[in-house]
Amino acid sequence: MPDSAPQQLLHLVIGGELVSLDKNEFKDLDKVEIVGVFPNYATAYVAWKAKAQQTVDNAHMRYFIVHLHRLLDPAQDTKQATK
Repeated sequence: MPDSAPQQLLHLVIGGELVSLDKNEFKDLDKVEIVGVFPNYATAYVAWKAKAQQTVDNAHMRYFIVHLHRLLDPAQDTKQATK
């Protein structure tokens, strides 16, 4: 298998209604939507944008992109910075 395959940088898109606009606290954790896990930021951004646009009429509804690759390997950012 060639080493030229793009590096997998997993991203999670989630969202739901917030308690208030001041903080990122979900109103009901049972209603938090998991949009999906994506292999890179670009595809996660497309999914995030689509969901955000669907809920534009609800100011308390927010979607987020979570950088899973940073949670899986916290030292990764440090490794990349030293290269």
